[in-house]
This record gives sequence, structure tokens and C-alpha cells, in this order.
Amino acid sequence: MSTQQLQALNNTDAPRSTEELEAVLSIPTDEVIEMFGRLSGHLVMLGVGGKMGPTMVRMAHRAIEQSGSSMQLTAVSRFSNPAIRSRIESWGVSTKYGDLLSPSSVQELPEASHVLNLSGFKFGASDNLALTWASNCEIPMAVCKKYANSQIAAFSTGNVYGMVSVSSGGCLEEAELNPDGEYAMAALGRERMYEYYSHLLNLPIALLRLNYATELRYGVLIDIAAKVLAGEPVPLEMGYLNAVWLGDANAMSLRCLELAESPARAINMTGPDLISVRETAEQVGALVGKDAVFTGDELETALLSQAAHNFPLIGSPNISLETMLRWSVQWLQSDGESLGKPTKFQVTDGKF
Repeated sequence: MSTQQLQALNNTDAPRSTEELEAVLSIPTDEVIEMFGRLSGHLVMLGVGGKMGPTMVRMAHRAIEQSGSSMQLTAVSRFSNPAIRSRIESWGVSTKYGDLLSPSSVQELPEASHVLNLSGFKFGASDNLALTWASNCEIPMAVCKKYANSQIAAFSTGNVYGMVSVSSGGCLEEAELNPDGEYAMAALGRERMYEYYSHLLNLPIALLRLNYATELRYGVLIDIAAKVLAGEPVPLEMGYLNAVWLGDANAMSLRCLELAESPARAINMTGPDLISVRETAEQVGALVGKDAVFTGDELETALLSQAAHNFPLIGSPNISLETMLRWSVQWLQSDGESLGKPTKFQVTDGKF
């Protein structure tokens, strides 16, 4: 399927099953396929057992096959849910158990020319602060030492910017970092560790500052739509946000493999829209014939970043905000699968 055909999905109804959804989320763009055609070696993807990992791994596998690349691919996780490992392997991807907090486990990982690290710890962070800091700061050290001769793309978060004026439109990469709460502070610690080892080892690293990848089993748009359908009040204090379709985020993330630099380079990654929570809820209400109910009022600040200036390098989103909303409603109305992992988008004090 070409990028043009991927864009044509905006004119279709939502995927009708989890299997169809995962197939859509893992469609590689033309640019991702072309990139893998230029690459060789071994891509090791770390921490793939979470929300983004499985379909991103599958996209990489599909792109490698379609490009004719000789690149090997290994998906690494603790795989606390064995069904995820089985599903990834059913797509033809090699997997390996790896506990990134265990030095011996890290040393047993395969060598790699390219590394994409999805590991991190956010939700529940306020309940386990020690693990939050260990996951976000110790793992980068282990990864950089193990893969000192590789190119690394590693996930960070837009939370490192902190709350900014809505009128600003969101932060660019050169903005001052003001993390709010221990999760965001630990995420900044994660970046600093990567920056240190990038300088020490002359190690090319790209830091992916992602804001809200969303699909139909979880995500900020699903959270808002679910409240409207249930007649529950939608909180408005965090009145604005950014979001991007997970399939688009997968493609953007993979393209960052070519963008690693030393010193480490931060790359904002999200959709182009400044999304109003109130307007989003009202649009959902219009789709289902219900009035949205609200609680609270919008603050003048929000967690926002800008990424459109990166689209020439990482690709523009193919799935529109309107499509994401319409699909979210259709998925919820058909009782589609939920991962049961709320985004907590309404949090304004950094306590996740």
C-alpha cells in the first residue's frame, strides 16, 4: 500500500477488528520503505511490549521486506504479556527476552547497527517513584554502553517542556525545559543521560519528544469520546493538547533512525493541530446526537509542542484529526477492544 492509498483511508470507516486495526497501524509509508532500502545491518528495538511497540515492530518488518533490505530485526522486551510476544512472532519478527534494568540481560542482547528504544515509565509513576527514576535514567546508561557503536533513536516526551501559554502555540526544541512533577523530571533525566553518553562516546542519538500518539484501543481522543458517549463530564482544565495517529507516529519514529547525531538531537513529534478539548467533545457529541457535558474551565497554559517544522524530515501525518475522531466514535459504538490504559490527559500537576 502506498502513502497515497494510506491517505485514502480518511474516506473509509474505522477498522472493524483488532486484527484490521493493527494491520492499518503497521502500514509503512513510501518514505519508510525507501529509508530501509538505504539501510543495512541489524535493527534492535527495545521495550516493544508496550502500547506502541508491537505495531511499530510490524511496520519495520513490513518495510524491510518491501524494500528488499538485508537488515535484520530483533524485538526485545520482558514480554510480561506472553500473548504480545506470540503475536509479534506470528508476523515473522524475531524476539528476545530482555530486562533493561538487569546488566547481565542487557549484555546478552544482540549487537546492532541501529537501536530504537521505546522503554520508559509514566503511568503509575507517582506511585513508584524509585522505579520511575531507575527506568528513565539507568536504562539509557545501560543502552548507551551496550550500543556504543550504534545509532540510537530513543523516546522522550513533550512533558519535559512543562506547561506553556496556549497562545504560544506550543514549544519548539530550543525552548527552556521546565518539567513539572517527578515523571517529567525523570524524563528530563533520561535525556540528560543520553546527552552525556552521546558526548562521551561520540554516539549518534535522536531523542523523540512525543506528544500523545493515539489509536482506537487507547489514546486521548478515545478518552474524551468515551466520556461523551457515557454522559460523563469532560474535564477542561487541560483545555488544549496535541495528538497524532499511532500509525503516523510509528512511521515518524522509524524515520528518526536516520536522524541520530552527536551531540544528541531532540525531535518534536506530534500532529499539526492545536486540539481544543471542548471542541473535540462537542464534535463527538454532534456525531452521536448527544450534548457534551463539562467540568472546570480551561487554563491559560497546557502541555503543548510544535512539530510541523520536522515533517519534511519525519513525514506529515496521513490520518486527519477528523478521521481519528470519527473512527474513535465508531470503534466505541461497536464495543471495540480497549487496552484499559487511560492517558490521564486532564492532569495539570504532573502527577501521573
